[in-house]
Amino acid sequence: MSSSLSATTAAPAGYTEDAFESFLKGRDEPGWLVDRRRQAFARLQAFAWPTSRDEEWRRTDIRAFKPAEFGPPAVAEPSAAAVAAFDPLWDALSSHYATGVAHVDGAVVRKPDPAKLGGAVFVDLATAAKDHPEILKDHLLTDVVRSSDDVMAALHAAYWSGGSLLYVPKGVKVELPLFSIAGLSAEGRVDFGHTLVVLEEDAEATLVRETASAGRGATPGLHVGALEVVQKDRSRLRLVNIQNWDLNTWHFTRERAVIGADASLQWTVGALGSRLSKVNQEVALAGQGAAAQVNGVMFTTGRQHLAYFTRQDHQAPHTTSDLLYKGGLKDSSRVVWKGMIRVEKDAQRTDAYQKNDDLILSDSARADSIPGLEIEANDVRCTHGATAGRVDEEMIFLCRARGIPRETAVRLIVEGFFANVYDRITLDPVRETLASAVAAKLGES
Repeated sequence: MSSSLSATTAAPAGYTEDAFESFLKGRDEPGWLVDRRRQAFARLQAFAWPTSRDEEWRRTDIRAFKPAEFGPPAVAEPSAAAVAAFDPLWDALSSHYATGVAHVDGAVVRKPDPAKLGGAVFVDLATAAKDHPEILKDHLLTDVVRSSDDVMAALHAAYWSGGSLLYVPKGVKVELPLFSIAGLSAEGRVDFGHTLVVLEEDAEATLVRETASAGRGATPGLHVGALEVVQKDRSRLRLVNIQNWDLNTWHFTRERAVIGADASLQWTVGALGSRLSKVNQEVALAGQGAAAQVNGVMFTTGRQHLAYFTRQDHQAPHTTSDLLYKGGLKDSSRVVWKGMIRVEKDAQRTDAYQKNDDLILSDSARADSIPGLEIEANDVRCTHGATAGRVDEEMIFLCRARGIPRETAVRLIVEGFFANVYDRITLDPVRETLASAVAAKLGES
């Protein structure tokens, strides 16, 4: 059997023109937004479906992914039981953070408390399209994530449904963290949620995003999403993405932040769930003095496949980026990480660092780590590297010699392996969530 998919030049099965028109009829959206969707659908039809001959996909086999099984997002509201399945997660996040928004099967089911927003605008995108169209017209799927980026970006831009807008006006500092939940219930099949974050000059905020599944069993699920972040000069953002879909969900997303002069971003990623993930994550340091720290924690079990492509794009002088991804792999799982530091001609005095370390915990797990540099400036400091290895048997022997069982010794070594990336995370609940999730997956048989 050939290792490649057959290329097509039309929308993937299940996303035909008739299906698209039916999708549009079920929505109440302004004309400019419908026009933007139509442009994205035209691009979708022009794209070829990915094959293993494409560099971005040759290590990620999606032959088992059948788009026709899913189709466009449904308009129907989730049942009360579907919503209730995510109450424990809502309660847990509410105990740590100020307020949040929740979507189940793409429909908004809980909205933020306006009294706890500290002057920010935090609403679901359907509300934003009606109440804050000027923000969406300027930023939604225009210059940050574009429908022309690839076939998945075009699919998302045509069919996005659900998601939220966080807008922080000039000089506003939102002291308490905000959160959002995207859930797939036992009844749901797809989530095409979109998140747009805009911070004006001198604004500050923290946003924690978490995805989860509930009671899905063997039912396949699909997420095709996007995250867009726009930071104006001197703004400060802490952003957390915890991806924890069930192991029958396909996860495709494109995420990009554009950072202005003297602005800073701390971006933490927890990649824990899904059957297969293909994620493009980029920080564009567009203004002089911009800074970004990117932290990644990945842990895979079973036959999971996670592919994360990261990019640190230095476009202006005196910019700084620091990326550290760490992964643990069990069973027959696989992690692909491909990183790129790009320094453009005018980005003199760039200081960029990029590192990926993987800890392989079984004979059949596999890690592919591919760091890269593209440098056009001549006065820079750029460092990159990657390591992959097994648990040191000598360390286990030393633990066992002190009466520590092997399983406990391995757990301690894994905790130590992830410790320096945990130490970079400034939100205590996030550190605890990631550490607990890794410990739970480590204990899975």
